[in-house]
Amino acid sequence: MSLKIYFCGYSYHTQGYYSQHKSGFPGYLFRLQTEGFCEVVVKGKRRTLEKGDLLIIQPGDYYELLVEAGQSSADYHLSCKGDWVDEWWERSAKLTISKIDLDEKTMALWRHLSVEERRPSSEENKELSEYLLRALCLSLERAVNETAPSFNRPYTVTRMMRFIEEHATTSFKVEEVAKHAGLSVSRSVHLFKSSVGKTMIEYALEVRLSAAMERMKYTTMTLEQIAEDCGFGSYPYFHRVFQKRYGIAPGAYRRQDK
Repeated sequence: MSLKIYFCGYSYHTQGYYSQHKSGFPGYLFRLQTEGFCEVVVKGKRRTLEKGDLLIIQPGDYYELLVEAGQSSADYHLSCKGDWVDEWWERSAKLTISKIDLDEKTMALWRHLSVEERRPSSEENKELSEYLLRALCLSLERAVNETAPSFNRPYTVTRMMRFIEEHATTSFKVEEVAKHAGLSVSRSVHLFKSSVGKTMIEYALEVRLSAAMERMKYTTMTLEQIAEDCGFGSYPYFHRVFQKRYGIAPGAYRRQDK
């Protein structure tokens, strides 16, 4: 069965809302609460969903959604079905409700898929929608795994790593990383080093070096431009860090790779 998307979008309720599927939901349902709260009944259990709660159910699950009049509730939602989703579902156990970070990149995928699904049939691109759906499922799965208590590092550390990865090629301060994780500077520095085995600056250098190697392989940018673009500030510093890490100068590495 090819992938089928029943609906995908965003809702904001202030006047009350109710839906019910006594005979079981027809497809897989993903619902991410982004504002306010609501009540859901899944498999006979009533739960309150708050900001950051991700609900995932499979076809056939009993489902009710209730937003009381006068309260606000906002969410991204998606319903789909297909062989790939079946295989993805069976790959690992899925929690019905998980708390995840409202990551902008994941929500951007959701918005992109919503826009594609709104296009008229003459303009739709089913292949693009399918890959966006796969990317969204995998992104949500990673977000759930990284927030699980059994994950191999505290989630606050993962949040710091993601912040550094996003800002490594620009200037950032340790204080900004700590604020993003909701920790003091001293606590964030200690927790990061004990969990990752390296300092924040050392991790940022790894990200910058990876970005620089990508540009050396796939662009015609000069080494000076790459040094500046990847957050090293100057070529001499980039040269020194690169040679120490890989035992070869950037220029020699680039010529060797061709």
